[in-house]
Amino acid sequence: MEQLHDLRVSSIIRLSSPGDLKEQLPVDEAAAGTVAAGRREVEGILTGKDRRMLVIVGPCSIHDIGSAREYAERLLALRRELKEDLSIVMRVYFEKPRTTIGWKGFINDPHLDDTFDIEHGLFHARKLLLEINAMGLPCATEFLDPITPQYVADVISWAAIGARTIESQTHRQMASGLSMPVGFKNSTDGRLGVAVDAIRSAMHPHSFLGIDQEGRSSVITTKGNPFGHMVLRGGSGGPNYDSRSIASAEALLKKAGLQQSLLVDCSHANSGKKHAEQLNVWENILSQKQAGNRSIAGVMIESNICSGNQPFPEDPEKLHYGVSITDECISWEETERMLRQGAEVVRNLS
Repeated sequence: MEQLHDLRVSSIIRLSSPGDLKEQLPVDEAAAGTVAAGRREVEGILTGKDRRMLVIVGPCSIHDIGSAREYAERLLALRRELKEDLSIVMRVYFEKPRTTIGWKGFINDPHLDDTFDIEHGLFHARKLLLEINAMGLPCATEFLDPITPQYVADVISWAAIGARTIESQTHRQMASGLSMPVGFKNSTDGRLGVAVDAIRSAMHPHSFLGIDQEGRSSVITTKGNPFGHMVLRGGSGGPNYDSRSIASAEALLKKAGLQQSLLVDCSHANSGKKHAEQLNVWENILSQKQAGNRSIAGVMIESNICSGNQPFPEDPEKLHYGVSITDECISWEETERMLRQGAEVVRNLS
């Protein structure tokens, strides 16, 4: 009989199950405390119970574990210094969406050479998250593949659904079962309504196909996530962080009966993907806070040890340490200045 399946599949490699990986890399008490406390902080800020500003800050993507660890150590010191006014959560992104082709992130291709050693990627992604949380620094990430959360979601305090997946039913269902607050970005063309729809969808229970901790196909039934919120990242029509855009977002959320609480992404279309422009977005947001805005709960900032980015694909041995291989990032020195500036503004609002 003529073959009817796997006609365009070249290989299938079985991975360790989520349960197996968690046995190899269990959550210790220190890491668990950081994750839980981080989630409570974010929830408190989103609901207005916590007066601080949420700052999701870190590299556009993780490609080098060593530099990510160094960045985390620096950020932890800043989190402790500014803890009265800012809740700082490290951006630890392992998955990168692609419009056509390109590097899909550390989990998918950790060696940067198209060998797609996903087993290695999952292991070292989880290991890094555990190390950062054990330090006392909560972590944020974007969930792109619906299987990935089973491996790492237990050590994440804040998650994003990106602009390219915001309209996906699969991702809305997934978000409804995630244990942490989830930020939904507006679409790449700038539409906000799709984020509102996503928040409302994720608030409700869903049943869908997924895998359990043993890696077996299962029906997953969720309770709904009450901590979905909008993230403004600009769009093809331009930025959307100005006061008029914020007011439009507030009106949409109010009309939908949702909490008028949102985050602003200082990067992506809001900065034209130019790292220096992130400062302008940041200062505009601080000015709006000083003028009395209460709906802006926090910001996202793309930051690394060194500023800018570098060409990739490239021989991994030739890559510069602490420089992004995806979107441009501000430097560590710029990050320190910006966050201290923000903490002072928040302090004076009290």
